[in-house]
Amino acid sequence: MATQEKDETIHGAHRQRTRIMTYSAPAGGWGSVRSLARSLTRERVPANGSLVLMRQNKPDGFACVSCAWAKPAKPRAFEFCENGAKATTWEITSRRATPAFFAAHTLTELCSWPDHDLEELGRLTHPMRWDAASDRYLPVAWGEVFRDIGTELKQFDPRSVVFYSSGRASLEASYMYALLARLYGCNNLPDSSNMCHESTSVALPESIGVSVGTVALDDFNKTDGIFFFGQNVGTSSPRMLHDLQDASRRGAPIVTFNPLRERGLVEFTNPQSPIEMLTLARTPISSQYHQVKAGGDLAAVMGMCKALLAADAEAQSRDGPPVLDHAFIREHTHGYETFVESVTSFSWEDLERRSGLSRGAMEAAAAVYARCRAVIGVYGMGVTQHRHGVETVQMLVNLLLLRGNIGKPGAGICPVRGHSNVQGQRTVGISEKPELVPLDKLGEQFGFTPPREKGLNTVEACAAVLKGELRAFIGLGGNFVRAVPDHHAIEPAWRRLRLTVQIATKLNRSHLVHGEVSYLLPCLGRIEIDRQASGPQSVSVEDSTGCMHGSLGLHPPASPHLLSEPAIVAGIAEATLAPNSKVDWGGWVGDYRRVREAIAETYPEIFHDFNERLWQPGGFHRPIGARERRWNTATKKANFIAPRSLDEDPDVVHDERNRQVLQLITLRSNDQFNTTVYGYSDRFRGIHGTRMVVLMNRNDMDRLGFAEGEIVDLVGAAGDDFKREVAGFRVTPYDIPEGCCAGYYPECNPLIPLWHHAERSKVPAAKSVPVTLRRRPLPAARQDVGAEIHAQGAALSEFSTGLGAGAKLGLERMAVGMRAPPMLALGMGVALGAAAALLRAKRSDPNR
Repeated sequence: MATQEKDETIHGAHRQRTRIMTYSAPAGGWGSVRSLARSLTRERVPANGSLVLMRQNKPDGFACVSCAWAKPAKPRAFEFCENGAKATTWEITSRRATPAFFAAHTLTELCSWPDHDLEELGRLTHPMRWDAASDRYLPVAWGEVFRDIGTELKQFDPRSVVFYSSGRASLEASYMYALLARLYGCNNLPDSSNMCHESTSVALPESIGVSVGTVALDDFNKTDGIFFFGQNVGTSSPRMLHDLQDASRRGAPIVTFNPLRERGLVEFTNPQSPIEMLTLARTPISSQYHQVKAGGDLAAVMGMCKALLAADAEAQSRDGPPVLDHAFIREHTHGYETFVESVTSFSWEDLERRSGLSRGAMEAAAAVYARCRAVIGVYGMGVTQHRHGVETVQMLVNLLLLRGNIGKPGAGICPVRGHSNVQGQRTVGISEKPELVPLDKLGEQFGFTPPREKGLNTVEACAAVLKGELRAFIGLGGNFVRAVPDHHAIEPAWRRLRLTVQIATKLNRSHLVHGEVSYLLPCLGRIEIDRQASGPQSVSVEDSTGCMHGSLGLHPPASPHLLSEPAIVAGIAEATLAPNSKVDWGGWVGDYRRVREAIAETYPEIFHDFNERLWQPGGFHRPIGARERRWNTATKKANFIAPRSLDEDPDVVHDERNRQVLQLITLRSNDQFNTTVYGYSDRFRGIHGTRMVVLMNRNDMDRLGFAEGEIVDLVGAAGDDFKREVAGFRVTPYDIPEGCCAGYYPECNPLIPLWHHAERSKVPAAKSVPVTLRRRPLPAARQDVGAEIHAQGAALSEFSTGLGAGAKLGLERMAVGMRAPPMLALGMGVALGAAAALLRAKRSDPNR
């Protein structure tokens, strides 16, 4: 009974009254401090959680389990952001999902729980196997787990088994996992990059000969211009805001292209600066902000190139200094003339219509670009998750090549990866593309014949499930079934699989959608002490800039029954594969240094002296030829690659006359990382207590006859015969281009057709999904519950409610970081609290 009462306390404990308000406070600031305090207390780790955070992203600590933004050699006192802190407290939570909990709940019942409540149950503690008779997960011994999984895997054609991995697994676990799959006999190694940055991995090798960005963290100190495309820094990689703040303060323009005005790209208050916190100072981030239509980046960049070509021609006609870097173009590029012909073939009218921007806006952005000597081009999934995602990435490269902005200090292309090691996994062999892996070397190293057949990526794996061609799925982390498109079709088909194995730290929805035989295997988190035969182990990760870092767990494990990811991979391998004297799985688990030695042997150019360089301050960089203007392409030069058209979705029927159809952009909230929902507060967008909203331009609302607060269903309008819809969304006005709307991921995933993906990379086109809105009857008494708070102003509301806890926690952090005496910290807290309260009382306009 006590267990049941505890479960009920957790389930639904975070339900709030829905509040919608205007938020005009900066990113960071008191809102960030308050969010950190709430995260520490929610997970019941206010004391030890604060100490753990002091080691996050430090040279002798652990790498953040959230985003993959670069880690400096000389870290700040608090080298973590709001979302990184949430990820840490989420992992070291004191909550536990024990066998007693699973004994009290069937999986059918748990399927009705919200995603947030499932993960909020806490850390998994025991290996579990699904029992069909009771529809429950029951505990099982590790030895039995591996024996049964091995027995099952031996029965399948290897081509019918998928080995999926999320972006959190270390380089060591990823290398072992990829080797397991290939020794088993397949290249079915999709990972989360298939759903986000695979467009980058296809585009950049063709353009500049590398699959990763060319920018190092230090380039942000040297650049004099940053151009942002489709990346929400305030939510996706907040630590980057420090680099942007520094650039803005020294006068470097930051030009942003994004459909929504995101607070992190508008203003920032550094929560680590006592002066900024005391004075409520704000640093403007974007000097220009261009709200392109969904998928309009391709046309916008084309417009900039058109303006630059015209300006260069005018300069040459009057014998002025050239606008383009013609010497670089002659020496280092190929295809310039063909590219120029393509640019000139598009009219300004076409570019304006497709981008949603005026000619003047594109020319203004081009003028700023032309005045900068060194430019960084930053982009995220707002570029890659489109039908023309690959071509748009290549257009960004074209823009940079015009002025030689690749291969010099302060310049380059910078794709911002999401998960903490999603780029590193690909580096050590997690890839369904055999041509990207040194198979000959692996075969020689481990004495086997590696499979050469192309494996399944994420979209292809889903298609195989729908066709009944897949027999087993092994998941190294992640929430696959919830994350993929066409969720309503995938879920029932998924249950026809023979075997599903999920390696995880917490319960999520994919663990409830199981095959005939299903295992839930709890693993150590990266932050936890990993003690093996040779002692405590460290692991390694790669960040967004191609830099490798060591990571050492320091928190006690959530349960004595947990195994590390390498140990679980090795256990499956030993139970499944024939003995191989060249692969000592047990020895690798006992000492991860031996895994790193194997990685260095397979990839000597990148990982030579791996163990010796692992703890180098700031990490060590992989060699990136394009950074030194060495182009590993077919032409041996950087290639201008022209797009074939500006039509964003050639596989979706468009009717200009049918303006009922809107283009849906899926979003993450400020209280979310990938499919993990920390809570129901999207502070930056002023949405609290719900995720069931559809953000619309006020003109579209009026044109289509929808009122604010009206409840609607979203209906897919892709033009095929499959019924796609999600119900119960609140219509909410927002600053978004006409013809577009937005809703949260993964709630809107069922609206994305599996076949609606980027050409060649097959990344789901989640940022431009055709939908219509269908009315629902209004309730008898409807109240706009956010009206009163909206009238106050969001900044005042956030400031007043978070002042006490925020000031206390913020100053505790400063005291620890500066090693200040306790009385000094207390005095600072009193002074700061009093001054801030006085400012609040005197301030008549909180948004000023």
